[in-house]
Amino acid sequence: MEIKDNTFARQFETEVKEGLVSVEYSFQEKKIFLTKINAPDSFEDEEFISNFLKNIMEIAIERKFKVVPILPKIVLFFKKNPIYKELLPPGIRL
Repeated sequence: MEIKDNTFARQFETEVKEGLVSVEYSFQEKKIFLTKINAPDSFEDEEFISNFLKNIMEIAIERKFKVVPILPKIVLFFKKNPIYKELLPPGIRL
């Protein structure tokens, strides 16, 4: 999976045959706030979204960012993948 960090649009992007899938973010003090997932209406591959989020977590690890999940779907991702809970800033409980 090829992921582009579109800093101008503040989103991670990847292409699927249906179109562009993206995760919007905002950035503040070494924390990345994941705020929204965008996908084409015809795209419903939840496993793909989960893998996309795993790749974003790896980017956060490489860049030494803490991750703040804002969107309930991303909170659920953290609950299903506890290995990434170390990326949560102190005081964030899911």
